[in-house]
Amino acid sequence: MIRNHFIFTILFMTALSQTGCSADESLTLEIPKEGLKVVQHIPKDSLGRDQNALYLTPRRIAQNEFNSAELNTFIDTMYAIMLREEGVGIAANQLGKRLQIFIIEAMVDNPRYKVLGSVTNQVFINPKIIKVSSERKNFWHGCLSADGEERGNVATFEWIEYECQNQKGEVQRGKLEGFASVIFQHEFRHLMNGTYLDHAKHFLTKDELDHKLETGEVPFFELANDTLPLLIEDYQLGKNLEDY
Repeated sequence: MIRNHFIFTILFMTALSQTGCSADESLTLEIPKEGLKVVQHIPKDSLGRDQNALYLTPRRIAQNEFNSAELNTFIDTMYAIMLREEGVGIAANQLGKRLQIFIIEAMVDNPRYKVLGSVTNQVFINPKIIKVSSERKNFWHGCLSADGEERGNVATFEWIEYECQNQKGEVQRGKLEGFASVIFQHEFRHLMNGTYLDHAKHFLTKDELDHKLETGEVPFFELANDTLPLLIEDYQLGKNLEDY
């Protein structure tokens, strides 16, 4: 009888493994053997969007994961990919991981955004926005997850105040202005699900944009009115991302 019970248990566990009841890898800190790749935008109502990490709610980093080798290695890998792709920010779900983590940093020699100056390297874990300016600024966004797509013009708050945790799990609060505020809101949008392509109404190719900026035909980083779509317009201040 005991032997039969043992055999039944083995068969049951084998059946479970074959039916895909294992943990969702997109919710883990584990880096796959093939490495992490930048996930690309999928238009609304397109096949596969409901399975793309960019459009699925990310989970919080748990208290026992802070200051762990797994978390630190994952963040180091995110940062290396951001530098390789010449980005100024990157969110975990851009790499197929549904985790509430993003990084921002802009170096003065970044070929994509030289005009706006440098932004200090910062890691944001389990972030939320607690206060924003009444003023908004326009910005023509590109994205590592929008490779080959046109730049889109959307508004972001001129400054934001945030709360998050650092890699040790310590609660951090601060205020970001200027370009740092733009990058933060761009990456925060990813964790809210989606990209600027879901919100912008006006688009230009990079070459068109560069020409129009040089001639002053389009505004760039100027105060915006309420008619320009707000990148994080559906966010409620102080709300946790998992409740979004």
